[in-house]
Amino acid sequence: MGELAFVGLGLGDERGLSAVAWDAIAGAGDVFAEEYTAVAPGGTLDRIGARRGRPVVRLGRAEVEAERVVLEALGRSDRVALLVVGDPFAATTHVALRLAVERAGHTWRYLPAASILTAAVGFLGLQPYRLGRPVSLPFPAPGFEPRSPLDRIRENRERNLHTLVLLDLRPEEGRFLTAIEGIAILRERDPEGIVVAEETPIAVAARVGRDDAAGYFGPVRVLRSVDFGAPMHAIVVPAPDLHFEEAAALERFRRA
Repeated sequence: MGELAFVGLGLGDERGLSAVAWDAIAGAGDVFAEEYTAVAPGGTLDRIGARRGRPVVRLGRAEVEAERVVLEALGRSDRVALLVVGDPFAATTHVALRLAVERAGHTWRYLPAASILTAAVGFLGLQPYRLGRPVSLPFPAPGFEPRSPLDRIRENRERNLHTLVLLDLRPEEGRFLTAIEGIAILRERDPEGIVVAEETPIAVAARVGRDDAAGYFGPVRVLRSVDFGAPMHAIVVPAPDLHFEEAAALERFRRA
């Protein structure tokens, strides 16, 4: 029976990997990686493959969800690794894979790492324990305009909690929903400004964990036209009432 190591890559490149993570990668017969939940900085996986002397095999969402490729690798090797941008178990797909590994009689290891689920609010200076239920904002499509993201933001604000809005991505198509697009979608679906109005203060965390990370804060009417640079972006709708330290931290990122 084999062991699958779920290795978190964190939010930066391979320089952020721990010695324990490198040992798991070096000792694995097969090393896989998925980049459908988030994408590592350019060249990261290639450099990891060069260091271990064998390439990292990229898996798409369908291959991870089907589980067959990973389970077959565990059948021929004592140690296998799956590299995940951020933290491995922030995505339910990986928990499902973990359960499949157990059912097949194999074992697993968990090597956690930084996740955007807490890093975005931490970078902006907001208190993570005031983070409400996160929201995923999908790409718009004809006939598909869900209001659930706005409902979750409203519910969190009513409870005086922050909302992390995760933006959709399709890396196989080279498409990333930007913060400008995300803000526009929220406003289009809330034209009366009941939840997200032009004067509603929001924040954007761009490329958190990377050398060029940047934060932005201000009313919707200002941030909706800001150039946030290259992806990946996350939107944060702060709680209505901020702790004085949170308010001071956000001022560091204010755009007039």
